[in-house]
Amino acid sequence: MAKRAAMSADLAARPIPPKPQLYTKDILRLAASLPFGDRLEGAHASATRRSPVCGSEISADVQLDDSGQVAALAFRAHACAIGQASAALLRQIGPGASVGEIEGMRTALAKALSGDGNFEQCRQELAVLETARAYPARHAAILLPYDAVLAAVAEKE
Repeated sequence: MAKRAAMSADLAARPIPPKPQLYTKDILRLAASLPFGDRLEGAHASATRRSPVCGSEISADVQLDDSGQVAALAFRAHACAIGQASAALLRQIGPGASVGEIEGMRTALAKALSGDGNFEQCRQELAVLETARAYPARHAAILLPYDAVLAAVAEKE
């Protein structure tokens, strides 16, 4: 019993490092940059995905060029600021990418968020999301724009 109390005291004495701030200025700026009610006229495909973890919902419109590359993206987000920031980032970096590259970005981002990978393996622009690693409940919202784009393209095929 004394040994257990000593272990508890040792654990209690260790300082717990604070979590990094989730909603940084960069994330809030990105979230605010996502146009409200964003739509693509002549979209080739659209899909909506919802996170059961947090209830965030993101709809994506996708326009592809003749070679199957992403030409344009638009998002409508009913999500937290981190989900909106992720959508705004994908809206910026997605055009010009292939669907396979979008899928690769999603995979690398999911690994980096979970700690199985690092943000150096992601696109440089995605490093702004690194603070979210300490908030697992937000990971689904971050991945939601990618899931919506991939679902839209899959439904088109």
